[in-house]
Formats: sequence, structure tokens, C-alpha cells
Amino acid sequence: MTGTDVNLVDIGSPDRHFVTSTQSSVPSETSARALWTQALPLAGRQILVFVRDVPTLIQALVFPALSMLMFKVVLGDAIGSATGQNSAYGTVPLVILVGAMFGSIATATRLNQERATGLLARLYVLPIHRAADLTSRVASEIVRILVTTIILLAAGHLIGFRFTQGFGSAVGLVLVALAYGAAFATLTLALAVSARPGAPIVPYLGLVSSLLMFFNSGFSPISAYPTWLQPVVENQPMTPAIEAMRALAAGGPLTSNLVKVAVWTVVILGVSVYPALRGYRKAARDR
Repeated sequence: MTGTDVNLVDIGSPDRHFVTSTQSSVPSETSARALWTQALPLAGRQILVFVRDVPTLIQALVFPALSMLMFKVVLGDAIGSATGQNSAYGTVPLVILVGAMFGSIATATRLNQERATGLLARLYVLPIHRAADLTSRVASEIVRILVTTIILLAAGHLIGFRFTQGFGSAVGLVLVALAYGAAFATLTLALAVSARPGAPIVPYLGLVSSLLMFFNSGFSPISAYPTWLQPVVENQPMTPAIEAMRALAAGGPLTSNLVKVAVWTVVILGVSVYPALRGYRKAARDR
């Protein structure tokens, strides 16, 4: 039997049909189905790594709750007398967003370290969607932020935080936190994967996060800031998110702040996604 005969027999054999059918069921690397099915197990890996890192786990879940109590004890009366409202309605949203930001910095640091080990290069040569790993990291961040938000809302109940606008508004508050956290996480991941291994990511991102944390309407009323600084404080990313969460919990102006949150989310994602994907490609090629 010649080589040609073997090929003809193989093509017509049941085994050949089975292999062809099996291969046809594998989604294309660029398809949405591939992105979904491949990002899920990678997201599970990220969550497992996070849960096993006990110091980071405590820092992400326990420290924000303690910070909330500290803000209430130290600044609660001053903010309450200035605004005429329980300071918890500013403190709880503030700490939720701060917890989301600082948790994302830890995740970005881990990504930068994994780039140095060559893990990103190994992922890049696998037949998977190019955005699967980035998507999995953002998805795992959303899960972390969701859990942290629920814990902080429960802790906030102890200092007087209440939902007075119904269940739908409570869900909306959580969605605002997730949108803000997902956008910030994507930004930090883009910076981490584009930076050289061992770059001082934490100091720089920590500085930016600290500035945002201290110059917003959750930490102090906008009217308490210098006049020239008030427009900056009012329109920086955290303030509309805090004000929207405050309104969803206790009532107040909502639409304009939700629009600002949506705009900031789209802008941050818009300037982060492509650099993040390009950073993955560069990290793989540099290895």
C-alpha cells in the first residue's frame, strides 16, 4: 500500500471523521466563545491565588473595615456637623472605593512579578484568546470587589449606614462600586504589564490612590476645600461615584453623578485596554 493509499483510507475512516468533528467543536482563538470559556478557568486561578495569599486577603478584607471605623471615630462628628448628615453615608462609599483601588494595586504587583517569571510568555504561546488572561484578572477583581463591598456594607451598618431607597437602589450602589473598581483594575493591570519587572508600581499607584482618597467628597464636603480646588475635587473620578452611592443609599441628586461615573468608566477603560493587550504582547516577546 502506497503513502497515497494510506491518506485516502485515513480520510474516509470513521476515526478521521471523529477527529475532524472534535476539532471543529473547538472555538476559534479570536471568538467571543473562546474568550468566555478560557477566561473562566484563568479567573478561578486568580481567585485561588488571592485566597491562598493570607496577608493580602486580610489587607483587602479586614483593613478597609478597620479604616472605616477609624474614619467614623476620628472624623465622624466633624463631617456630620458640616453636612448635616450621618458621616457614614460618605465614609462607607469612600472606603469601598479605596478598598477596590488598593486591592487592585496588589493584583497589579503580582502581575508584574509573573511577567518576570515568564508566565505571561507561556500563556501567550498557548492557543487561547489573547485577551483571556487580562479578562480573567479583571473578572477576579470584580469578584473580590463584590465580596469586599458586601463586607463593608455590613460593617457600615454598625456605624449607621442604611439603605432608605429600596432594594433596587442597593443593587445600583454595588454596581457603581463594581464599575469604578473594574475600570481602576484595568488601568493598574495595563501599567503593571507594560512596566519592566520590578518597577516601583506600588509607590506610584499608592500616591495616586492616596491623592484621590483625600481629595473627594467622602473624606470632606466639597465646600470645605479651597475655592480653586473645588472643581477638581468635584469632578475627579471618586467624587461622582461617592455621591452616586450616597444618593442611592440615602436619597439626593443622582443622574448627573451616574453620568459622570459612566463617562469616567468608559474613558479609563478606553485608555487602558489597548495598552494592556499590547503590554501582554511585549512581555511575551521580551522573555
